[in-house]
Amino acid sequence: MARDNWRRSSYSGSGDGNNCVEVAHRGAHISLRDSKTPTTATLTFPTSAFAPFLAALKDSRDTGS
Repeated sequence: MARDNWRRSSYSGSGDGNNCVEVAHRGAHISLRDSKTPTTATLTFPTSAFAPFLAALKDSRDTGS
């Protein structure tokens, strides 16, 4: 089994490097995990649903919802 290529959020600063989200592309899916607890559960989305998920997060941040 191939090892996942987890990438850390670009918003992680040097002082907060372990308090972020990591993302891995897994073929037809995108997975997210908490960098503080990488061996616990992940959120997994079909690739086509990931962009709408991010857009919803950005909208909620912009509107304060």
